[in-house]
Amino acid sequence: MLAIIGCGNPNRTDDGVGPEVIARLRLLSLPDGVALYDAGTDGMSVLYRARGLSQLIIVDAKAPEEAPGAIFEVPGEVLQSPPPNSFNLHDFRWDHALHAGRQIYGDDFPKDVQVFLIEAQSLDLGIGLSAAASKAVDDVVKRIAEMAMNYVGQTGARS
Repeated sequence: MLAIIGCGNPNRTDDGVGPEVIARLRLLSLPDGVALYDAGTDGMSVLYRARGLSQLIIVDAKAPEEAPGAIFEVPGEVLQSPPPNSFNLHDFRWDHALHAGRQIYGDDFPKDVQVFLIEAQSLDLGIGLSAAASKAVDDVVKRIAEMAMNYVGQTGARS
């Protein structure tokens, strides 16, 4: 199974790109064998949802720098990192979930993990995406839909 997990907080403007990608993908007719999840800001959800998958795609915002709306497609193993020593689950993010999932679940954790990061224009409090982030969301949705169709073609899942 392929799962696409959108991460982020839609109450912080462009930080909501992950949930928005999931919302737009839900409007498409994706094939069987593809699951969509809005994890919000819950890194533990990523850990639990990933167990037993053959492929995982994560979408999240990247902190503003120089190019709002820029899209970065990165293999998950490049971004995974050990969780901090903390008693606060809010500190446990999806990059920590990738590291912990591999440690905890071993071969039952997906080996194929792709991460899409969309550079934010703003992470201020507010509702709605900037024009640059919204355009990038459209592009990421198209790319992920293509990946989902390719996944189904490779695995023989029904569409």
